[in-house]
Amino acid sequence: MILEGIVTTISPQGAVNVAPMGPRVEIDARTGALTRMILRPFRTAQTFANLSAHGEGVLHVTDDVLLLARSAVGALDPLPLMRPAEHVRGCILVEACRYFEFRLPSGSAAFVDGCSSDDPRASMEVEIVHSGRLRDFFGFNRAKHAVVEAAILATRTAFLPHEEIESEYRKLAVLVDKTGGERERAAFAFLNQYLHSTEPLD
Repeated sequence: MILEGIVTTISPQGAVNVAPMGPRVEIDARTGALTRMILRPFRTAQTFANLSAHGEGVLHVTDDVLLLARSAVGALDPLPLMRPAEHVRGCILVEACRYFEFRLPSGSAAFVDGCSSDDPRASMEVEIVHSGRLRDFFGFNRAKHAVVEAAILATRTAFLPHEEIESEYRKLAVLVDKTGGERERAAFAFLNQYLHSTEPLD
């Protein structure tokens, strides 16, 4: 299954990168623990460059859709509150719900078998070396789901027509208006503003 989350990595120069990512995960049915995680960063992304350089990072689970929205389009200035990870070279978002510190096995690129070098995404299986819980997960309602979908669409402006995205946004806006709170409305308004600030496809 896909777990929507936020990954933090550190560049060789020490800069922290915060990016949404939906890794493929396997879960122990008895304990609910993650037993396997495959990250699929775009090869052109900073996350891929950072992991290729030193192969460590932290995956976060959060119900803060404004944070998800802002990280989706690279608009995190200033960066959210963070503290150093305990077992890897990385940073933990202190306002997340749960986190999973991970590393690539044996310091290798750990590409999953069958992943073509022509694929724009890399498939990298990582080891979870430590996990923790920071606060309870509030839960998702229809507005939170709508913002997550809107954030994903916002990352597709380079190859989807604006008219198509705007049509989807109009549908999602109804859900945000009906079931969202202040945070969800702010996140959706931010994404809408971002969409209209980008150049439409010819």
